[in-house]
Amino acid sequence: MSWHAEDLIMTRLVETIIAPVVSSQTDLYVGLLESVISQQLSVKVADIIYARFCGLFENNNPLAEQVLLTDTEKLRSIGLSGQKVNYIRNIATFHQQYPITMDRLASLTDEEIITHLTQIKGVGRWTVQMLLMFPMNRPDIFPIDDLIIRQSMVELYKVNETGKELHKRLHEIAERWKPNRTLACKYLWRSRDKKYLLLVQPTQDAITQIV
Repeated sequence: MSWHAEDLIMTRLVETIIAPVVSSQTDLYVGLLESVISQQLSVKVADIIYARFCGLFENNNPLAEQVLLTDTEKLRSIGLSGQKVNYIRNIATFHQQYPITMDRLASLTDEEIITHLTQIKGVGRWTVQMLLMFPMNRPDIFPIDDLIIRQSMVELYKVNETGKELHKRLHEIAERWKPNRTLACKYLWRSRDKKYLLLVQPTQDAITQIV
């Protein structure tokens, strides 16, 4: 039985949407910088600013020591807020002391990695979850604080709860996807693409299943 067989709505997404690819990024330090730069930005804007950021450094490689030596105004000039400049420097400083590498983190559990990296001011749970989902390709991450994930689930699963009850309901739905919640969330992100919006609307049978 497939991992999504008991969820007709997720099955519809899987059958309709082109399968997400596995991340090829292997540099966790750079991946964490990218996650922080992406905070509260659209994908398009985040990609532009991240490209500008990398372009400040030789071979597009933002080595920690070079990041720390880069002038604040130069970093601000590419579209980074003063707060994000500080966060990026915090990551670079932490990386110098405790290298953020696959070798160092591979043996830790998801929650241990979250606890370890959220010591860095400016790095929250969502930011580390993005690192776990993409560069690290951890299979069972559910970033419930991601706005697009919540919006997609509320719309597709016709969720009416709010506040704490909303979180509880979304977790209940996501339980069906274990141990593949990362993949399920990638389908949810893709479901917001305009070319899929009409195709992924749930059938009445799927809606009845979740009531």
